Amino acid sequence: MNIIAFLSSAIRFSAVFLFGSTGETITEKSGHLNLGTPGIMCMGAIGGCVGANIYVSNANTIHAVPAILLPLLFALLFAGLTGLLYCFLTVSLRSNQNVTGLMITTFGVGLAKFIKADLGESVDAAIGAVCTHFRNLFPFADNLGWFGEIFFSYGILVYLAIAVAVATAIILKKTRVGLHLRAVGENPATADAAGINVTAYRYTATVVGSAVSGLGGLFFIFDYMGAWDSGLTSTEALGWLAVALVIFTVWKPDLGILGSILFSALYLLPNFVEVSFAMRDLFNMLPYIVTIVVLVLTSMRKKRESQPPANLGLNYFREER
Repeated sequence: MNIIAFLSSAIRFSAVFLFGSTGETITEKSGHLNLGTPGIMCMGAIGGCVGANIYVSNANTIHAVPAILLPLLFALLFAGLTGLLYCFLTVSLRSNQNVTGLMITTFGVGLAKFIKADLGESVDAAIGAVCTHFRNLFPFADNLGWFGEIFFSYGILVYLAIAVAVATAIILKKTRVGLHLRAVGENPATADAAGINVTAYRYTATVVGSAVSGLGGLFFIFDYMGAWDSGLTSTEALGWLAVALVIFTVWKPDLGILGSILFSALYLLPNFVEVSFAMRDLFNMLPYIVTIVVLVLTSMRKKRESQPPANLGLNYFREER
């Protein structure tokens, strides 16, 4: 097995998990358990397809900046609006978070299928026309040998995923906004009494977190796949792994960088070693098994910094304070 190629592939593919887990971490820090992340990632993917289709259909020449920005903005818009729908149902209408999250996943996957069918074959043509610009950020990487392959051979979304994770970790740990957000997730009644707008923080965190998660779907289709193919089904499955990664990294976005590379390596391992079809399915289970082990260990240790937000999954009714 070529270790350099394996490590490079794992780092590249980790972006889909890192976007999804970072966005879900932001959401969960506010006390919202959004099981709609897989559907939101599908919405981000189809949003990018809509943006690319609009640009390619109206442009005589494909330029790098708009070819990247337009799909990126549409992915953020589609995923963010889906997160807004989740917030409206759980915050404003006080729906059960678990049921609503599962409904959002079903809704996101179904709506993405409908939009894809409506766009037809033009989607693959649009993706093919712009995907090169997502992949080639440092053309000189080939001249740097193994160093260039490991550190400079990725597209812009891989570096953006790492930057977003680092920025999120800093905001959560070092800023007043992060302190207020963590307070809302731990004890919304106390936060409300201290003058923190719980509703505003939950809406903002969920919409922003959903938009970030949506970029995972965009990356998978435009950078990794380079075509729609069976991308919708795969994106949904990867979304569930992203949710598992949040638990694995004990709600720490900076730790999510290493965790996403590990999940990616476990997911891609069957492609680099010779295994039977049955063993391939067992290998694909490894990320879930590792997450279960980590969940058991953190529950046994009972260290506060390794536990989820105390109010995670519970709606807050100010009238009951």
